[in-house]
Amino acid sequence: MRRLLIQNATVITMDRQQGDLRPGDVLIEGDRIAAVGRGIHAPEAEILDGSAFILIPGLINAHLHTWQTGLRAVSANWTLLEYFRWVHAGLATRFQPEDIRIGTLAGALNQIHCGTTTLVDWCHNNPTPAHTDAGIEGLRESGIRGAFFHGSPKPDPKPGEKHFSEIPHPRGEVERLMRGPFASRDQLLTLGLAILGPHYSTLEVSLTDFRLARELGLVASMHQGGGAAKTPGGWDVLEREGLVGGYVNIVHGNDLEDDRLARFVKSGVTFSVAPENEMAQGHGHPITGRLRKLGAAPSLGVDLESVISGDMLTVARMAMEHQRALDNAEYRAATGGIPASTITVREALSWITVEGARMLGMQDRLGTIAPGKQADLVLIRADALNLWPVHDPVATVVMQASVANIDSVMIAGEWRKRDGKVLYAGLDRVKADLLRSATRILSELGWRPETTREEAAARMAAQ
Repeated sequence: MRRLLIQNATVITMDRQQGDLRPGDVLIEGDRIAAVGRGIHAPEAEILDGSAFILIPGLINAHLHTWQTGLRAVSANWTLLEYFRWVHAGLATRFQPEDIRIGTLAGALNQIHCGTTTLVDWCHNNPTPAHTDAGIEGLRESGIRGAFFHGSPKPDPKPGEKHFSEIPHPRGEVERLMRGPFASRDQLLTLGLAILGPHYSTLEVSLTDFRLARELGLVASMHQGGGAAKTPGGWDVLEREGLVGGYVNIVHGNDLEDDRLARFVKSGVTFSVAPENEMAQGHGHPITGRLRKLGAAPSLGVDLESVISGDMLTVARMAMEHQRALDNAEYRAATGGIPASTITVREALSWITVEGARMLGMQDRLGTIAPGKQADLVLIRADALNLWPVHDPVATVVMQASVANIDSVMIAGEWRKRDGKVLYAGLDRVKADLLRSATRILSELGWRPETTREEAAARMAAQ
């Protein structure tokens, strides 16, 4: 068994019992953390001098539509409804299985590059089993720890076809995956369900999908918000049926009423917020502060690289500073004074570590640096010009670090990025394949950077 001892690093464990160590040592044996402390003695272990580094738990991206990686920044100027029209009813329908694979592979490799060790891949462009298998293969090939959330596409129906909101999640396909690539839960890749939920499906479909997820013991994740709900009052029925509980994950949730949000928190529902994209596309204010008032906390996700960058440190900053601004404005309006900061940088870091693990039900394995947990770690180069000198390591990570400072990334005890370089043979080939895929897809729909809203609407109407 391989043994590695990282010595004299600044260790931000995010574990209340362990605390932070400056300096500290972390011993890794195989795929797990064996010891955390000072002056660890480990004969025959490989030694890594961590004195120039801040060591943090691997970051967790709780929500990303990774298949859209090749469409980077294409949706930057679109509202949410324009995005639905252009992407789901248009561009998504041009994806072949290989497009899904290369987009997922490139996106997962970029997540590793950015310091993410666990990616929740919310795959909802899988019209065939071949598309699904291609997405899973992209995750597997990247080496990331991935939660593949199996979804369903949202095209406009052809004559004689049902609208996507009327189609329940395919039990047979989920069972096929559980017999095949997800037969074991003790592996890097795990399975969840990306269901429509009452905002995007009929009541009958919602009831069927919730029951399926609960029966199979899978996380049921769903978007909540964005236009009018397909089933007004759907949540009332789901609550009465006892189907709202800890296996439910709500993405966004901006339009949930305060009393319902409080009930959901009490029931153990988790929430994944995508702050930058929610602000960009018109979802409304992220619910970070509303959750905090209820004693809860969000996990965070990038959501769409077709809109924003894939950097989770930026996502954490966005979430924190947006809520600080709202809190500050409320305080000034009430008192006329200038308030103290309402959210600490450590809390913001917990949203992309501890809370991501909680959302997946993997607190026993991920989210902190502690003995027995998986060796998912990130080394941040602390002597870089943009970070030095380091006075408060947590503040340095959250407020000042960027992708440029992510020196090394370890997943399950294996280096996936080292000395600033992603350890993947054939990266240039992946980039070339991604460009070729995206160029074909965009050209088939007639997209170009200067396309106006009027031109876009006319092209979509002609499809």
